[in-house]
Amino acid sequence: MSARKVMLLGEIGVGKSSLVRRLTLNQFDVDYKPTLGVNIYTYDVPESVLEQPTTLIIWDTDGNMRQSIFRHVYMREASAALIIGDATRPGTLDVMDELGEGFRETFPGRKHGFIINKSDLLAPGEDPPIPPALNARADDITITSAKTGYNVEEAFQRLAIAILRRDQ
Repeated sequence: MSARKVMLLGEIGVGKSSLVRRLTLNQFDVDYKPTLGVNIYTYDVPESVLEQPTTLIIWDTDGNMRQSIFRHVYMREASAALIIGDATRPGTLDVMDELGEGFRETFPGRKHGFIINKSDLLAPGEDPPIPPALNARADDITITSAKTGYNVEEAFQRLAIAILRRDQ
């Protein structure tokens, strides 16, 4: 079985911990406790998704670090990153683009994707306000809801597929 390290990046309160807890434990907690430092989770990608057994080692990072995260030991040997923003806080979507740029500069050629979380808080039919820079990479954006589970597994599975394609 192969294992790949995936970083969760984004501002405080965008739902990084909620997403990974929904993915790995199928839980959603309304009592929010900010991550201090890093929490590590594992997710075994179903064999129906990938031809080879693969585990994602998911590092849920503290949202206070912003660009300094790329100089941190946490990032060592990262295979990929998911950069998360909050659909109800447009400023967090701008930070997603900044973090994406930082990841591309620090880890050229490594996969990263964008998640816009908390879609359950938007009005029915309302789209999140995607900044133009992110919109240019629309194929890398997944809209999710950690609360309902909407698209959570799909986002991580798509990333796993992209990581293994790059490694071949």
